[in-house]
Amino acid sequence: MILFKELRKLYGDRYREKETAERSMLVGAVINALFGMENPEAKFQQFNRTNKAIIEQELVGFASQFPDLLPYLTDALRVQALCDHQQGGDSTPALKQAAELGILVVDRDVPLPSVFMTRVRGLGERHGLTVAPVQIDPQEDHLLR
Repeated sequence: MILFKELRKLYGDRYREKETAERSMLVGAVINALFGMENPEAKFQQFNRTNKAIIEQELVGFASQFPDLLPYLTDALRVQALCDHQQGGDSTPALKQAAELGILVVDRDVPLPSVFMTRVRGLGERHGLTVAPVQIDPQEDHLLR
């Protein structure tokens, strides 16, 4: 979601000539390409074919535009690969592409799921998307019921 918001803001400035819906589709296409996914719907397939050069260009410049997000994206790509592997899938192409584009922080350890979730929640909180859990006093808990 953070990446979506950041790209939407960037593309709003960069592609002013495009309509809002088209810019949103571009955001989705770039994120999907980054994570090695494709939307199978015909309209999205057509959009990807029509905008292939733009999508590829945006991926090439990605690492330099979002250096603060690279550790989080590295973790997300690696956790995706772990989950896909558990389900019999293969996310190796997405990892290779991210490494080639300079998005993957190669010397970063693969996080355990709990560490990954803690990091992502903290990032979401800093971007105003999540609220950190707080300890509720037992007396207050009783009043809330």
